[in-house]
Amino acid sequence: MNLRVTWVQPEDLVGHELRQAAEDGRDARAPAARWAAAGGPPAPDAAGASATPRPDLRPLAEELLDALAALPSPLAEHEPTALPDILALTAAPSGPPHGDAGTEDGGRPRTPLPGSPYGGGAAPAPPHPMPDASPRPHEAPGTAPGSGGLPGSGGLSGSGRFPEHGDAPASPHAGNRSGGLPGPGDAPTSPGPGDRPADDPALLPRLHAAWLGRAVGCLLGKPVEKLPLPAIRALARATGNWPLTTWFTARGVPPELLAAHPWNRRSAPTSLAENIDGMPEDDDLNYPLLNLLLLQRYGRGFTTADVARLWLDELPAGRTFTAERVAYRNLLDGIEPPLTAVRRNPFREWIGAQIRADVHGWTHPGDPVAAAAQAHRDAVLTHTANGVYGAMFVAATVAAAASGTADVHRSLAAGLAVVPPRSRLAGAVRLGIDAARAHTDFDAVVDRLHAELGGYHWVHAVPNAALLAAALTHADGDFSRSVCAAVSGGWDTDSNGATAGSVAGLLAGRPDRLPERWTSPLKNRLATSVPSFDGIGFDTLAALTHLEAVRP
Repeated sequence: MNLRVTWVQPEDLVGHELRQAAEDGRDARAPAARWAAAGGPPAPDAAGASATPRPDLRPLAEELLDALAALPSPLAEHEPTALPDILALTAAPSGPPHGDAGTEDGGRPRTPLPGSPYGGGAAPAPPHPMPDASPRPHEAPGTAPGSGGLPGSGGLSGSGRFPEHGDAPASPHAGNRSGGLPGPGDAPTSPGPGDRPADDPALLPRLHAAWLGRAVGCLLGKPVEKLPLPAIRALARATGNWPLTTWFTARGVPPELLAAHPWNRRSAPTSLAENIDGMPEDDDLNYPLLNLLLLQRYGRGFTTADVARLWLDELPAGRTFTAERVAYRNLLDGIEPPLTAVRRNPFREWIGAQIRADVHGWTHPGDPVAAAAQAHRDAVLTHTANGVYGAMFVAATVAAAASGTADVHRSLAAGLAVVPPRSRLAGAVRLGIDAARAHTDFDAVVDRLHAELGGYHWVHAVPNAALLAAALTHADGDFSRSVCAAVSGGWDTDSNGATAGSVAGLLAGRPDRLPERWTSPLKNRLATSVPSFDGIGFDTLAALTHLEAVRP
């Protein structure tokens, strides 16, 4: 039997690149016609390779991938990748809080049109308007409407910029004297000198709860990863577990339903309720481990090249997927960062960088700007534009939640403040928050998101960021509701569950505030192929993370 390496064969990438071109507005009609005329397959729906190998198409595929990468995107102005350009957009006003003047569609995030194997070709549209600004029960009197309870904050002071690509921050807490977290439309801010949330004695238990929460949410989503939304709902309903409140189980599911919607074959043996025995290996936990190693080895001043070195030293190539595997291949081909993210990489706006971002937030409690800048240096090894924004959004959200002073809504506002406001990811996050505030039934929230963003691939950063923001907003800080909502929304179930669990764990504040039905099956044990970490306990991981958070 021949070995077939997935996610990197050029003939398997063209369909994905054509879909990506449709999403970011590039005119790819000529390459698409050549590919179709040659019998080239569309992008696989879920797998990393097309159903039938076509190595005969490889020369044409390589030519088309290079040609497609050279096509200009009309969204480039609003969706840059370079950090100074991102800062220039996030430091500027994001426009009126209600609606967008001069738009015909209400400014919703652009999604490819259905009906084409490569997505649509709709004209670019501005992002979704800001969510409804009506006060919520958690908002304190005198806060800015629509800020999620966040006191208004000023613009950047001090240096007035993120660190440049590859720079080491002079101090993770230096530069800004306002001490406020940003609200939507505000420039990102950092704590002032002497304001050291990392010195808070409650940070260690918060980090412990965050590691546990990340594992719980990931494990909850593992058996239904890659399944369509109707299948997830049907499997849970068959056991009386809808709305989702606990682990998935095969017990009581009719055989015909299991035959129609089989569990994720790799995950089911270790992630169904009847099978859980500690936390099994998953890339959503491997990458936080690697980033912990990154900080231990290189400190906060690491460069993108340091991330690459660490991967080559410590990350098995077979444990990478999508954009990470393409970047790994590019490194082995002698391509250096940040070109590793763009050479024949149609997955550069998918969720991979986002799942690596938690450690950057955990180690910058109360400093979302520094967390986002650190996440950027990590992300650009593999991703561009919205793929990078997903990492920055999560890192900043997590950093705010790790402060111990921000609720979930203020944390999301801090995350949104570091993302270019007219990018598709920012629009999707606002859509998710808006939908969560508009509906008491979370199924209705999910249905709206799938209707508006369902044209994207299920691993793309844009729809998954919307779902994550919606789940966290709707759950209002409750741990169980956060992870269950994130997983029940479909798309990248284990990744969204993991991030939601991390944020909600921070907000819970201590491990003993997480329900035992979630934490007990983990047995304080994590399996991984990352060297020196296999079998490690979450309490130990929290202590190691805390050391990096308090390091000068």
